[in-house]
Amino acid sequence: MFSEYIQAALDKAEYETIDNPEPYYVHVPGLVGVWATGKTIEDCRRELIEAIEEWIVAKLQWGQPIPPIAGRTIATASKEPVPVA
Repeated sequence: MFSEYIQAALDKAEYETIDNPEPYYVHVPGLVGVWATGKTIEDCRRELIEAIEEWIVAKLQWGQPIPPIAGRTIATASKEPVPVA
């Protein structure tokens, strides 16, 4: 379920070059706050995967809804924050 969601997010990712020491920038439309930069496209993609994973974990911990992407969803069980051990 997670890997399919992450792959769907990667398929929707929009890359661009920016004037920065890490010239590649990527974000996923619809996933607010999910973006990454890198020195190469592949570095940028790896960073994006990590950002998506962390974003999913935060949404689950906070009981916030995760928007569907290309028919892929991750359901949240409750609205209560999940304690972190």
